[in-house]
Amino acid sequence: MIEIKDEDIEVTHLKGSGPGGQNRNKRMSGVRIKHLPTGIVVTATERRSQEQNRSAALERLSNKLENLFHKPKARVKTKVTRSAKKRRLASKKIASKKKETRRVSREDFES
Repeated sequence: MIEIKDEDIEVTHLKGSGPGGQNRNKRMSGVRIKHLPTGIVVTATERRSQEQNRSAALERLSNKLENLFHKPKARVKTKVTRSAKKRRLASKKIASKKKETRRVSREDFES
C-alpha cells in the first residue's frame, strides 16, 4: 500500500445523492480527494459518516496509485523440454496415421 502525504492531496466535501432521505440530502458527508502530483480524483459517498467516506476514498486513491506505478515482472523465456517435443511429435504421428486411413487414392477412382 502506498503512503499518501497530506500535503499531496486536496480534500473537498460534497452532498451525496440517491436514496437515504433527509440526512443524505442535507449533510456534506461525501468526500472527494484529488491527488495533486498526478491529478487523480476519487470520491466516496456511500457511507453516512464523513470519516468513513474519507478512509474509503483514501483507500481507493492508494489502489489507483498502486495500479499506476505497478511494473509487471519481466517475463523469462523458457525452452520447450525434449520430452514435450517428443510427446507433440508422437501425437502428430498418430493424427497423421488416422488421416491416412481416411484418404482416398486415385487407384480407387480409375477402376
